[in-house]
Amino acid sequence: MRETWDTVERLVEWLDAESAAMPPDMVRLLRVLKISEEAGEVAEAIHGVTGSNPRKGDSHTWDDVQSELCDVILTSMVALRTITPDAAKVFAKRLAHVAERSLDR
Repeated sequence: MRETWDTVERLVEWLDAESAAMPPDMVRLLRVLKISEEAGEVAEAIHGVTGSNPRKGDSHTWDDVQSELCDVILTSMVALRTITPDAAKVFAKRLAHVAERSLDR
C-alpha cells in the first residue's frame, strides 16, 4: 500500500504545481468536488452497460465501469492527501474502524 500512497503523493505534487496560481482553499474544494464528477462517470458507464439510455444504447462495458470506479478511488485518495499529509494513516484508521464496526459482530 505504501507504493500506492507514494504515487498519490507524486500526483498531488504534480497537481499542486499545475494549480499554483489558485488559492489553497479553492484547490482543496475543487479536488473534493472532482469526486462527484468521477462518480457521475461511473453512473454513465452503468447506463452504458445496461443500455438504459435509448439515445446511446450499449455504449460501455463492465471494464469501463471498473476503470471509472478506480478513478473515483484515486480521485478520493488525491483529495484526502490534499487535505492532510497523513492521508495514509487517516485512511488506515478509518478502514479499521469500518471493518471493526461491520465485521466484528
